[in-house]
Amino acid sequence: MAFSVIYSPVFLEHKPEDYHPENPKRLLRAVEALKRLNLWKPVEPAPVPEEELLKVHSREYVELVREKGFSFSYLDPDTYVSPGTWEAALTAFGASKLSVEQALEKKGLHLALVRPPGHHAGKSGRAFNAPTLGFCVFNNSAYAAKIAEELAGKVLVIDFDAHHGNGTQEILWNDPNAVHIDLHERDIYPWSGYEHEVGGRDAEGTKINIPMPHYSGDDDFIYSWNEVVLPIVSQFKPGLIVLSAGFDGFLGENLTTLRLSELFFAYIGSTLSRYPLAVIFEGGYSVGLDKGLPAFIGGYLSGEIREVPVTPSYETLRTVARVKEIQSEWWGF
Repeated sequence: MAFSVIYSPVFLEHKPEDYHPENPKRLLRAVEALKRLNLWKPVEPAPVPEEELLKVHSREYVELVREKGFSFSYLDPDTYVSPGTWEAALTAFGASKLSVEQALEKKGLHLALVRPPGHHAGKSGRAFNAPTLGFCVFNNSAYAAKIAEELAGKVLVIDFDAHHGNGTQEILWNDPNAVHIDLHERDIYPWSGYEHEVGGRDAEGTKINIPMPHYSGDDDFIYSWNEVVLPIVSQFKPGLIVLSAGFDGFLGENLTTLRLSELFFAYIGSTLSRYPLAVIFEGGYSVGLDKGLPAFIGGYLSGEIREVPVTPSYETLRTVARVKEIQSEWWGF
Protein backbone atom coordinates (compact mmCIF):
# COMPACT_ATOMS: atom_id res chain seq x y z
CA MET A 1 0.00 0.00 0.00
CA ALA A 2 1.35 3.43 -0.94
CA PHE A 3 2.64 5.51 1.96
CA SER A 4 4.66 8.71 2.17
CA VAL A 5 5.71 11.29 4.73
CA ILE A 6 5.96 14.81 3.33
CA TYR A 7 8.33 16.78 5.49
CA SER A 8 10.88 19.60 5.43
CA PRO A 9 13.43 20.80 8.01
CA VAL A 10 12.00 24.26 7.25
CA PHE A 11 9.09 23.36 9.56
CA LEU A 12 11.51 23.48 12.50
CA GLU A 13 12.28 27.15 11.80
CA HIS A 14 8.88 28.27 13.12
CA LYS A 15 9.98 28.48 16.74
CA PRO A 16 9.32 30.34 19.98
CA GLU A 17 11.83 32.39 21.95
CA ASP A 18 10.73 30.89 25.28
CA TYR A 19 8.88 27.71 26.21
CA HIS A 20 5.70 27.13 24.20
CA PRO A 21 3.82 23.82 23.80
CA GLU A 22 3.78 24.27 20.00
CA ASN A 23 7.52 24.00 19.34
CA PRO A 24 9.88 22.16 16.95
CA LYS A 25 10.46 19.31 19.41
CA ARG A 26 6.93 17.98 18.84
CA LEU A 27 7.72 17.41 15.18
CA LEU A 28 10.94 15.62 16.11
CA ARG A 29 8.94 13.33 18.43
CA ALA A 30 6.67 12.44 15.51
CA VAL A 31 9.72 11.74 13.35
CA GLU A 32 11.14 9.40 16.00
CA ALA A 33 7.81 7.54 16.21
CA LEU A 34 7.84 7.00 12.45
CA LYS A 35 11.44 5.83 12.53
CA ARG A 36 10.49 3.17 15.06
CA LEU A 37 7.98 1.88 12.49
CA ASN A 38 10.68 1.95 9.79
CA LEU A 39 8.51 4.40 7.88
CA TRP A 40 10.90 7.35 7.71
CA LYS A 41 11.58 8.11 4.06
CA PRO A 42 10.56 11.75 3.84
CA VAL A 43 9.57 13.51 0.62
CA GLU A 44 10.60 17.18 0.47
CA PRO A 45 7.76 19.56 -0.52
CA ALA A 46 8.19 22.85 -2.34
CA PRO A 47 6.68 26.06 -0.94
CA VAL A 48 3.58 27.35 -2.73
CA PRO A 49 3.45 30.82 -4.29
CA GLU A 50 2.10 33.41 -1.85
CA GLU A 51 -1.10 33.82 -3.90
CA GLU A 52 -2.15 30.30 -2.89
CA LEU A 53 -2.72 31.54 0.66
CA LEU A 54 -5.59 33.64 -0.70
CA LYS A 55 -7.58 30.52 -1.55
CA VAL A 56 -8.43 30.26 2.14
CA HIS A 57 -7.37 33.56 3.77
CA SER A 58 -7.99 37.27 3.28
CA ARG A 59 -5.20 39.41 1.88
CA GLU A 60 -5.28 41.58 5.02
CA TYR A 61 -4.64 38.58 7.28
CA VAL A 62 -1.86 37.27 5.04
CA GLU A 63 -0.16 40.68 5.11
CA LEU A 64 -0.51 40.86 8.90
CA VAL A 65 1.25 37.51 9.35
CA ARG A 66 4.02 38.48 6.93
CA GLU A 67 4.67 41.81 8.66
CA LYS A 68 4.57 40.38 12.17
CA GLY A 69 7.01 37.63 11.17
CA PHE A 70 9.90 39.94 10.29
CA SER A 71 10.84 39.59 13.95
CA PHE A 72 9.58 37.36 16.74
CA SER A 73 6.07 38.49 17.67
CA TYR A 74 2.68 37.32 18.90
CA LEU A 75 -0.51 37.36 16.84
CA ASP A 76 -2.40 36.85 20.12
CA PRO A 77 -1.57 35.51 23.62
CA ASP A 78 -1.49 31.91 22.31
CA THR A 79 0.04 32.22 18.87
CA TYR A 80 3.50 33.40 17.88
CA VAL A 81 5.28 34.06 14.61
CA SER A 82 9.04 34.09 14.11
CA PRO A 83 11.38 34.93 11.23
CA GLY A 84 11.11 31.32 10.05
CA THR A 85 7.30 31.20 10.11
CA TRP A 86 6.60 32.58 6.64
CA GLU A 87 8.72 30.05 4.75
CA ALA A 88 7.51 27.22 7.00
CA ALA A 89 3.89 28.16 6.36
CA LEU A 90 4.28 28.35 2.56
CA THR A 91 6.07 25.00 2.63
CA ALA A 92 3.34 23.51 4.85
CA PHE A 93 0.81 24.48 2.17
CA GLY A 94 3.08 22.84 -0.40
CA ALA A 95 3.14 19.66 1.68
CA SER A 96 -0.64 19.72 2.10
CA LYS A 97 -1.13 20.11 -1.65
CA LEU A 98 1.31 17.30 -2.41
CA SER A 99 -0.45 14.97 0.06
CA VAL A 100 -3.72 15.45 -1.84
CA GLU A 101 -2.08 14.94 -5.24
CA GLN A 102 -0.31 11.78 -4.04
CA ALA A 103 -3.48 10.37 -2.48
CA LEU A 104 -5.41 10.83 -5.72
CA GLU A 105 -2.61 9.51 -7.92
CA LYS A 106 -1.14 6.67 -5.86
CA LYS A 107 -3.93 5.91 -3.33
CA GLY A 108 -2.73 4.95 0.14
CA LEU A 109 -1.83 7.31 3.02
CA HIS A 110 0.20 10.47 2.54
CA LEU A 111 1.12 12.34 5.72
CA ALA A 112 1.92 16.04 5.57
CA LEU A 113 4.00 16.32 8.74
CA VAL A 114 3.81 20.09 8.98
CA ARG A 115 4.19 23.09 11.25
CA PRO A 116 2.77 25.59 12.03
CA PRO A 117 -0.57 23.83 12.53
CA GLY A 118 -3.68 25.32 10.99
CA HIS A 119 -7.20 24.13 11.77
CA HIS A 120 -8.09 27.03 14.10
CA ALA A 121 -7.12 29.68 11.52
CA GLY A 122 -10.14 31.18 9.77
CA LYS A 123 -10.35 33.34 6.69
CA SER A 124 -9.29 36.51 8.51
CA GLY A 125 -7.67 34.94 11.56
CA ARG A 126 -9.81 34.02 14.55
CA ALA A 127 -12.94 32.08 13.58
CA PHE A 128 -16.41 31.74 15.16
CA ASN A 129 -15.57 34.22 17.93
CA ALA A 130 -12.65 32.14 19.19
CA PRO A 131 -10.52 34.07 21.69
CA THR A 132 -7.25 33.24 19.90
CA LEU A 133 -5.79 31.35 16.94
CA GLY A 134 -4.81 28.44 19.20
CA PHE A 135 -1.20 28.11 17.94
CA CYS A 136 -2.37 28.11 14.27
CA VAL A 137 -1.24 30.48 11.50
CA PHE A 138 -2.58 29.41 8.08
CA ASN A 139 -5.13 26.65 7.56
CA ASN A 140 -3.35 23.70 5.93
CA SER A 141 -6.38 21.38 6.02
CA ALA A 142 -8.77 23.90 4.47
CA TYR A 143 -6.23 24.50 1.71
CA ALA A 144 -5.91 20.75 1.15
CA ALA A 145 -9.70 20.61 0.91
CA LYS A 146 -9.73 23.35 -1.74
CA ILE A 147 -7.06 21.52 -3.76
CA ALA A 148 -9.06 18.28 -3.48
CA GLU A 149 -12.15 20.09 -4.77
CA GLU A 150 -10.21 21.46 -7.73
CA LEU A 151 -8.96 17.99 -8.63
CA ALA A 152 -11.92 15.78 -7.65
CA GLY A 153 -14.97 18.07 -7.57
CA LYS A 154 -15.92 17.41 -3.95
CA VAL A 155 -14.14 16.59 -0.72
CA LEU A 156 -14.68 14.92 2.64
CA VAL A 157 -12.72 16.39 5.57
CA ILE A 158 -12.57 14.56 8.90
CA ASP A 159 -11.00 16.28 11.92
CA PHE A 160 -10.25 14.14 15.01
CA ASP A 161 -8.07 16.62 16.86
CA ALA A 162 -9.26 17.02 20.47
CA HIS A 163 -10.26 20.63 19.71
CA HIS A 164 -12.88 21.77 17.21
CA GLY A 165 -11.46 22.81 13.82
CA ASN A 166 -13.29 26.13 13.87
CA GLY A 167 -11.14 27.73 11.20
CA THR A 168 -11.71 24.88 8.77
CA GLN A 169 -15.44 24.99 9.47
CA GLU A 170 -15.59 28.74 8.87
CA ILE A 171 -13.66 28.60 5.59
CA LEU A 172 -15.83 25.74 4.27
CA TRP A 173 -19.09 26.92 5.91
CA ASN A 174 -20.93 27.92 2.73
CA ASP A 175 -19.32 25.29 0.49
CA PRO A 176 -21.81 22.54 -0.46
CA ASN A 177 -19.05 20.44 -2.05
CA ALA A 178 -17.02 20.17 1.18
CA VAL A 179 -18.36 17.84 3.86
CA HIS A 180 -16.58 18.45 7.17
CA ILE A 181 -16.98 16.02 10.08
CA ASP A 182 -15.44 17.16 13.35
CA LEU A 183 -15.06 14.91 16.41
CA HIS A 184 -13.79 16.83 19.45
CA GLU A 185 -14.26 17.54 23.15
CA ARG A 186 -17.27 19.69 24.09
CA ASP A 187 -17.03 23.01 25.93
CA ILE A 188 -13.30 23.63 25.65
CA TYR A 189 -11.27 25.94 23.40
CA PRO A 190 -12.37 27.25 20.90
CA TRP A 191 -15.90 26.92 22.35
CA SER A 192 -17.58 26.05 19.07
CA GLY A 193 -18.45 22.90 17.16
CA TYR A 194 -21.88 22.14 18.57
CA GLU A 195 -24.48 19.82 17.06
CA HIS A 196 -26.60 22.63 15.60
CA GLU A 197 -23.70 24.01 13.50
CA VAL A 198 -24.62 22.34 10.20
CA GLY A 199 -23.35 24.71 7.49
CA GLY A 200 -24.45 27.90 5.78
CA ARG A 201 -27.33 28.46 3.40
CA ASP A 202 -27.23 26.01 0.47
CA ALA A 203 -24.64 23.98 2.41
CA GLU A 204 -26.78 22.75 5.30
CA GLY A 205 -25.89 19.23 6.40
CA THR A 206 -22.34 19.43 5.05
CA LYS A 207 -20.90 20.34 8.46
CA ILE A 208 -21.24 17.59 11.07
CA ASN A 209 -20.08 18.24 14.62
CA ILE A 210 -19.78 15.58 17.32
CA PRO A 211 -18.94 17.39 20.58
CA MET A 212 -17.89 14.64 22.98
CA PRO A 213 -18.39 14.72 26.76
CA HIS A 214 -15.49 15.45 29.10
CA TYR A 215 -13.46 12.38 30.11
CA SER A 216 -14.52 10.42 27.02
CA GLY A 217 -12.37 7.41 26.19
CA ASP A 218 -11.95 4.80 23.48
CA ASP A 219 -15.41 3.29 23.94
CA ASP A 220 -17.11 6.67 23.53
CA PHE A 221 -15.10 7.74 20.49
CA ILE A 222 -15.31 4.38 18.72
CA TYR A 223 -19.08 4.31 19.27
CA SER A 224 -19.44 7.84 17.81
CA TRP A 225 -17.16 6.94 14.92
CA ASN A 226 -19.23 3.86 14.09
CA GLU A 227 -22.60 5.58 14.50
CA VAL A 228 -21.96 8.90 12.75
CA VAL A 229 -18.66 9.09 10.89
CA LEU A 230 -18.58 5.76 9.05
CA PRO A 231 -22.20 5.94 7.80
CA ILE A 232 -21.51 9.38 6.30
CA VAL A 233 -18.23 8.19 4.75
CA SER A 234 -20.13 5.27 3.21
CA GLN A 235 -22.84 7.53 1.78
CA PHE A 236 -20.39 10.16 0.52
CA LYS A 237 -18.17 7.60 -1.30
CA PRO A 238 -15.09 9.86 -1.28
CA GLY A 239 -12.34 9.61 -3.88
CA LEU A 240 -10.05 10.70 -1.08
CA ILE A 241 -10.38 11.95 2.49
CA VAL A 242 -8.54 14.94 3.93
CA LEU A 243 -7.80 14.17 7.59
CA SER A 244 -7.06 16.88 10.13
CA ALA A 245 -5.08 14.57 12.37
CA GLY A 246 -4.56 15.63 15.96
CA PHE A 247 -3.32 13.29 18.67
CA ASP A 248 -3.86 15.59 21.66
CA GLY A 249 -6.82 13.52 22.91
CA PHE A 250 -4.43 10.76 23.98
CA LEU A 251 -4.45 10.05 27.72
CA GLY A 252 -1.53 11.95 29.24
CA GLU A 253 -1.44 14.79 26.71
CA ASN A 254 -3.03 17.00 29.41
CA LEU A 255 -4.48 19.75 27.21
CA THR A 256 -7.94 18.16 27.45
CA THR A 257 -9.76 15.63 29.66
CA LEU A 258 -9.94 13.00 26.91
CA ARG A 259 -8.63 9.52 27.65
CA LEU A 260 -7.90 7.98 24.27
CA SER A 261 -5.37 5.19 23.71
CA GLU A 262 -3.74 3.35 20.81
CA LEU A 263 -6.98 1.36 20.45
CA PHE A 264 -8.99 4.29 19.11
CA PHE A 265 -6.33 5.56 16.72
CA ALA A 266 -5.54 2.10 15.35
CA TYR A 267 -9.25 1.39 14.95
CA ILE A 268 -10.05 4.54 12.96
CA GLY A 269 -6.98 3.98 10.81
CA SER A 270 -8.13 0.48 9.95
CA THR A 271 -11.70 1.58 9.14
CA LEU A 272 -10.38 4.11 6.61
CA SER A 273 -7.93 1.72 4.96
CA ARG A 274 -9.98 1.37 1.76
CA TYR A 275 -9.83 5.14 1.12
CA PRO A 276 -6.92 7.28 -0.08
CA LEU A 277 -5.94 9.69 2.72
CA ALA A 278 -4.30 13.10 2.69
CA VAL A 279 -3.35 13.41 6.35
CA ILE A 280 -2.58 16.92 7.62
CA PHE A 281 -0.83 17.02 11.00
CA GLU A 282 -2.50 19.19 13.65
CA GLY A 283 -2.25 18.75 17.45
CA GLY A 284 -0.32 16.33 19.62
CA TYR A 285 2.49 17.37 21.91
CA SER A 286 3.84 14.39 23.85
CA VAL A 287 2.62 10.82 24.36
CA GLY A 288 0.01 11.19 21.60
CA LEU A 289 2.86 11.50 19.11
CA ASP A 290 4.82 8.63 20.64
CA LYS A 291 1.87 6.23 20.62
CA GLY A 292 -1.23 7.63 18.88
CA LEU A 293 0.37 8.60 15.56
CA PRO A 294 2.08 5.23 14.93
CA ALA A 295 -1.06 3.37 16.06
CA PHE A 296 -3.15 5.27 13.50
CA ILE A 297 -0.71 4.65 10.66
CA GLY A 298 -0.25 1.01 11.66
CA GLY A 299 -4.01 0.50 11.72
CA TYR A 300 -4.36 1.97 8.25
CA LEU A 301 -1.51 -0.01 6.73
CA SER A 302 -2.71 -3.28 8.30
CA GLY A 303 -6.13 -2.93 6.68
CA GLU A 304 -7.52 -5.31 9.31
CA ILE A 305 -10.88 -4.06 10.52
CA ARG A 306 -11.79 -5.94 13.65
CA GLU A 307 -14.90 -5.47 15.70
CA VAL A 308 -14.28 -3.71 19.00
CA PRO A 309 -17.04 -4.18 21.59
CA VAL A 310 -17.70 -0.86 23.31
CA THR A 311 -19.67 0.45 26.28
CA PRO A 312 -20.20 4.18 25.74
CA SER A 313 -21.30 6.50 28.53
CA TYR A 314 -24.86 7.75 28.85
CA GLU A 315 -23.72 11.24 27.86
CA THR A 316 -22.10 9.87 24.71
CA LEU A 317 -25.30 8.02 23.80
CA ARG A 318 -27.24 11.27 24.22
CA THR A 319 -24.74 13.25 22.14
CA VAL A 320 -24.77 10.77 19.28
CA ALA A 321 -28.57 10.61 19.34
CA ARG A 322 -28.73 14.42 19.07
CA VAL A 323 -26.27 14.50 16.19
CA LYS A 324 -28.17 11.82 14.28
CA GLU A 325 -31.52 13.50 14.90
CA ILE A 326 -30.25 16.83 13.57
CA GLN A 327 -28.31 15.38 10.63
CA SER A 328 -30.99 12.86 9.59
CA GLU A 329 -32.50 15.63 7.44
CA TRP A 330 -29.52 15.19 5.11
CA TRP A 331 -27.98 11.80 5.92
CA GLY A 332 -29.48 8.34 6.31
CA PHE A 333 -28.74 6.73 9.67
